Amino acid sequence: MHVIDQDTCVGCGACEATCPVGAISANDNGKFTIGDACIDCGACAGGCPVGAISAGE
Repeated sequence: MHVIDQDTCVGCGACEATCPVGAISANDNGKFTIGDACIDCGACAGGCPVGAISAGE
């Protein structure tokens, strides 16, 4: 599953908009997290303008 680096995330929402399964949502800090519905397609990483998303373990 991909992960979002909370220190790098700027809260723009581009990842949420590109996720085909709706697995990304805003958290209480105004940034985004990837949930269990993630299908590991990588669309979010390609849509992130600041490179905050990477393949997790």
